[in-house]
Amino acid sequence: MSLPSGREGTRKTLILMRRLVREGKKSPRVRQTAVELTRNLRQKDWRGEVVALHNFVRDRVRYIRDIKGVETLHTPDRVLENEQGDCDDKSLLLASLLESIGHPTRFIAVGFQPGKFSHVLVETKIGDKWVALETTENVPAGWRPPNVASTMIVHN
Repeated sequence: MSLPSGREGTRKTLILMRRLVREGKKSPRVRQTAVELTRNLRQKDWRGEVVALHNFVRDRVRYIRDIKGVETLHTPDRVLENEQGDCDDKSLLLASLLESIGHPTRFIAVGFQPGKFSHVLVETKIGDKWVALETTENVPAGWRPPNVASTMIVHN
């Protein structure tokens, strides 16, 4: 699939990612991974579940860039299998893990220049607050990239 460039390309990429999450969250492998990672938590420890899944994707899935000049998206199962991916792959996996155990998610594309987008991360709702989940930097749940000039949100 060829995606347009610029803002429209970013929007279409996020919509495609949303579609991949809708399928990925139903994967037995994705669900089993989420269940195993949260098994030892107290019942209804929603924040603990989010933190456990975020830490897994952040720390155990290696960040690797796409092929030069080629935007690629991998299914959550493929990211689990390869244990690597770029920001959109890691975000896809995290959103799928979260949704497989009932957490709502949305994607946030950000850019550091007006009108341009260069990064994507996941947010999930804990209580009534959306919490940012950055998967490519060693930062805690809730951290947001500084100096963001452009933002685009797509709900899953």
